Amino acid sequence: MNPLTFELPDGSRRTVEVRRLLNAGYAGRAQDQVAAHVEELAALGVPAPAEVPALYPVAGYLAQQTGAVPAQHARTSGEAEWALVVDADGELLLTAACDHTDRALEAHGVAWSKNAAPDVLARRAWRLADVADRLDSLTLRAWVTPEGGGAEQLVQDGTAAELLPPAHWVDVLRGRGELEPGTVLLSGTIPMRPGVDQFAGRWRVELGDPATGDTCALAYDVARLSEPIG
Repeated sequence: MNPLTFELPDGSRRTVEVRRLLNAGYAGRAQDQVAAHVEELAALGVPAPAEVPALYPVAGYLAQQTGAVPAQHARTSGEAEWALVVDADGELLLTAACDHTDRALEAHGVAWSKNAAPDVLARRAWRLADVADRLDSLTLRAWVTPEGGGAEQLVQDGTAAELLPPAHWVDVLRGRGELEPGTVLLSGTIPMRPGVDQFAGRWRVELGDPATGDTCALAYDVARLSEPIG
């Protein structure tokens, strides 16, 4: 089991032992946005899915709160997402997440690529019930910094309204018998901005609440591993 600790706005903390990790895919509410994401991945050699939205089980230990993600090569990148977390008491939490993905491996199998790198989660979270009345107004943004340094660039900029809502996935999890303490589900992502190189040396993701000015945020460096021998 993999423990994650979240700080809530009231200063309390929740520690969650991750027992199940799931990544949603192609989960945009608008079909044109889903098509845009399919096109983005097709440009990287990833075949179109047979069914949307998709849901990929991922090894639980890959849910991490870390400042560094190891990468074996240059073709890995993140995806700005929100994460739904079921805490030990069964309460639903919402936080920012970044699904770091091996794009080279993705061309051979999306599920494989999801298990090749961590899902990075923020250390701050909100009770889902506390933001339920304004979910669609929550902002979701990601910035990248080029490998080797340089100016940070905005690579994703949207709102939670672009994605299927947490309520959709709560129903899916309940139907699968997986709405249980320790379950973590990532939402799927929004389109990348054209002209920005996603194969970066650093990723930063922010889930924001315009009503309060509060944010859940994370950042990590992509740490290239040394060359193998043999």
